[in-house]
Amino acid sequence: MTDLDQTYHYNVIRRAIALIDTRGDAVSLADLAGEMGMSTAHFQRLFSHWVGVSPKRYQQYLALGHAKTLLAERCTTLQAADAAGLSGGGRLHDLFLRWEAMSPGAFARQGAGLTIYHGWFDSPFGTALAMGTERGLCGLAFAEEIGRAATLDDMRARWPRAKHARAPDRIAPWVEAAFAGHGEVAMQMIGGPFQIKVWQALLEIPSGHVTTYSRIADAIGHPRAVRAVGTAVGRNPISYLIPCHRALRKSGGLGGYHWGLPVKRAILARESARTGM
Repeated sequence: MTDLDQTYHYNVIRRAIALIDTRGDAVSLADLAGEMGMSTAHFQRLFSHWVGVSPKRYQQYLALGHAKTLLAERCTTLQAADAAGLSGGGRLHDLFLRWEAMSPGAFARQGAGLTIYHGWFDSPFGTALAMGTERGLCGLAFAEEIGRAATLDDMRARWPRAKHARAPDRIAPWVEAAFAGHGEVAMQMIGGPFQIKVWQALLEIPSGHVTTYSRIADAIGHPRAVRAVGTAVGRNPISYLIPCHRALRKSGGLGGYHWGLPVKRAILARESARTGM
């Protein structure tokens, strides 16, 4: 599958999400195919290739009640994070993540002395912006909902004193491994100590599972800091790899997603389908 195919598939799915949101279970496979300007057979093949299940099965994962189903059936209780250690690892499918955190002092300098390389890549969820240092990826964002210019401005503003250079080849192997779902990806987390604890807790959530902001707060030893946890989740700079999309509201609502709720719902649906929920 080419990069162009990946973005095309995501955009078809995004349009299907909007249609399902409007019409719910009343929309049929034929209706969905017609709205996408495809034959039923073509639409079914495209969806099955993208997610590994039929469009009818996939539609169930896109339904508005899917978040509540995840909470009821696949809500993970996190183990307490190790407050003393700021390095560790986690797995996403067959992907090995190797990460380290920048020191609090270096974080406070807003990237001064760092060179951060960036590049644009096609992904299963549309156009992605990746950023990285010599040590690993420090940013991963999705631009389909807000556009490339706003996405780049947002990410560069997180480290305003860093030197930013467009050099996609420097980070391409990590990005390709991330979206292929296998191989090794190095990451450098650039955040404050509290944010790092939250992001470390997110890494403990298995693919296809979710948790709540309150459970994350419990896991990191700050049970009353639910709002602060939500802010830290929203400020996660390495989307998808640090799976902020797996954090939901206690009520079963999706909550927010910095790069747009259609992207969050597509990621959750794809993960659920691929883990056989």
